[in-house]
Amino acid sequence: MKHVMEALRKREAEEKLPVIRMEIDYELVTLHDAMVAGDTQQMTKTKRRLSELRKQLIEWSI
Repeated sequence: MKHVMEALRKREAEEKLPVIRMEIDYELVTLHDAMVAGDTQQMTKTKRRLSELRKQLIEWSI
């Protein structure tokens, strides 16, 4: 049973990791745009989201 659970987790990670990476790329573009515009509120919001995505990426990479 343990092997089945590990296989399912690995498969789920293979599906989730590319999505998380795409979300990070999008948020980085959003952060850049906010920096260029000088929008500190959007910068803070985007940095918070990037921090959450980073945690997800680390969690699913293990």
